[in-house]
Amino acid sequence: MNIHQEILAKGERNGRICLFQHLKNVADIAAVVANHAGLDEHIAIEGALLHDIGKVSPLFQKSLAPSYKKKPCSVFRHEIASLFFLSLIKEAHRNAVIDMVVAHHKSMYKDVRELGILDLDDNTNCFEEHSKGFEEWSPIALEILESLGLKTHKISIDEAEDNYEYVVDYCCNRKSDCSKWRGLLMASDHMASAMETESEMPLNKLFIKPDLSFYNRQSQLYPLSMISAESKKKHTLVTAPTGAGKTDFLLRRCQGRVFYTLPFQASINAMYDRIKADLSDTNAQVYLQHAASNLKVKGGKVEESIMQRHVGASVKILTPHQMASIAFGIKGYEAMAMDLRGCDVILDEIHTYSDAIQSIVLRIIEILIALDCRVHVGTATMPTELYKRILELLGGLSEVYEVKLAPNTLASFNRHQIYKLAGREDAFGVISSAVKKHSKLLIVCNQVKRAQEFYEEIDELYPDIRKMLIHSRYKRNDRARLETDLRTDFNILEDTPCIVVSTQVVEVSLDISFDVMVTECAPIDALVQRFGRINRKRSLETIGHYKPIYVISPPENEKEALPYSLDVLKGTFEVLPDNGQVMEEEHIQEMIDKVYPKVMFQNIDYTGVAFLHGKWQLKALCHQARSALLETLDINSAVCITEKDKERYLQGTGMERAEMEIPVSYHSIAHRNLDQLNVGTRPFVIPDKGYDHEKGLLPDYCKTEYYQTFEIL
Repeated sequence: MNIHQEILAKGERNGRICLFQHLKNVADIAAVVANHAGLDEHIAIEGALLHDIGKVSPLFQKSLAPSYKKKPCSVFRHEIASLFFLSLIKEAHRNAVIDMVVAHHKSMYKDVRELGILDLDDNTNCFEEHSKGFEEWSPIALEILESLGLKTHKISIDEAEDNYEYVVDYCCNRKSDCSKWRGLLMASDHMASAMETESEMPLNKLFIKPDLSFYNRQSQLYPLSMISAESKKKHTLVTAPTGAGKTDFLLRRCQGRVFYTLPFQASINAMYDRIKADLSDTNAQVYLQHAASNLKVKGGKVEESIMQRHVGASVKILTPHQMASIAFGIKGYEAMAMDLRGCDVILDEIHTYSDAIQSIVLRIIEILIALDCRVHVGTATMPTELYKRILELLGGLSEVYEVKLAPNTLASFNRHQIYKLAGREDAFGVISSAVKKHSKLLIVCNQVKRAQEFYEEIDELYPDIRKMLIHSRYKRNDRARLETDLRTDFNILEDTPCIVVSTQVVEVSLDISFDVMVTECAPIDALVQRFGRINRKRSLETIGHYKPIYVISPPENEKEALPYSLDVLKGTFEVLPDNGQVMEEEHIQEMIDKVYPKVMFQNIDYTGVAFLHGKWQLKALCHQARSALLETLDINSAVCITEKDKERYLQGTGMERAEMEIPVSYHSIAHRNLDQLNVGTRPFVIPDKGYDHEKGLLPDYCKTEYYQTFEIL
């Protein structure tokens, strides 16, 4: 038995893994994934063993050398060469194995770089190019496969060509579908590749159904905890104020593995901490997934930080952006669909999403139903029209367990007195009074720049008072530190004045409670979320006690109103109570429906999407370019780093780089002629003066004239 240690799957730059070991690792994971997905374990192993065997070709092995320079117009796709060995697989299994192998890197057809098998077959002498030296290298491939337990026979060049032609014919005739087999292989391959520097594969930690009995706890303070979660109806729609026990109730409704979606990074991090602590005495594997999720688990095991991105979590907490790949057929969507199939999906705070995301979430709900998921929607506020649309998508009253609180119970959640302010200058008297009373004060602005300006004024007026500014334009490690300080330091202060100036990042699921709020006017549903940060701690003593919220009137023009509609802000300000009147939970729905008499669902171009009208639309084994998703979501996101971090970024690991990155709007930074690196996430390099540890990004100084150094070209 010769495993040929000298034949590599990855070169020195990527950890130097021999091909035998990589194929074994992928096969081990594929068997577990297949078992979970109800697919044939033997086929899964066969496809996994075959998927990279084409890497034995000297054309691939030479490409791993550090000194290798690719010749212009030369193309070698190892997955195509791997399929020259298809006849080693029994006939009944071959089509499934093709699904696993042929497109595990590139779209089979119309690949963005035209490197799919059908693209190459049309444009090049594909078989001749990929089979160079086949008689010399194929015996080595066969020895490796034999060592891995696959029964082999000698394959002639003619047999290899027959296999190739069979694959091309099969691919040409493939219909629209979401291939489970492709999803299985991609999930297994990605996980194996990520874990190969570890001593062992965490196979025993995959697809564990979580024990959620912790959430059966009951308390009169949390009325949803007293309502039974038992119902034969498959799906759930819960409407209840913040603090009513909505999270526990939604989790009590779950029967299997759980995907928990929330809109913001801060709320995801907080929910991750909470559920991980709640389930710490069980074997549940709790992971989170968002742009900076690796930073959140930096202190944990390497294995844990890697597993965030992969299939098989007991509970995964993520944003809907991650699930949107299945709606748009982005690379890897089959793996996401396979992971989701038959699971419980919680869509929490669904009303807070932008118009585009809201429309996409509605499309995601359709796909989740097709994937036999149990869908549980939680909201504190939602326009009636949106509620009806979701109810309809979930199958109506016969399929949906609806839960709402009775009016007398809702009244016990009245906790805020509302005061309207004519302008920002009127807020300073409120702030002065709050400081004198040793109150914890939260100030919320709708734009980062205004939050920074407000903070500077506060800092000048109250230099000795504990204070913090938090928004979305910080280095990711600074943002994580601020969120932690907010929850664990400012939140627990008693009889000590403090001031936190923030943007929308505090609106959802951050478990913080302050005494007084001054806020710019926002849409009514967003305001209700903001108000939930004040007088949040619920006890028998606090019920019936109110705390003040001061709302600044809307601006005069659309630009100042951004990111919101000026008409919506004016409508909201009009329906709010005033002069210390209580904001009554029972009437919030009426207020929302006055502001949003008709919900405009954004008309998104779904041409070419993966799923439409109850059917998979995209040709199987193909995927869309990621840019299609970014355009639809209008995610004009980019990142920047400071000048002093440039060298460290160039040398750093993926996680180290992420810590230095500052999320920005692409349109706000792209026109400034700043340097841009070609590594990592291609960050723009801003002058050091353009970033402040306390205030975050300072756009006025993100200009080339503030660079410290100039390279002579």
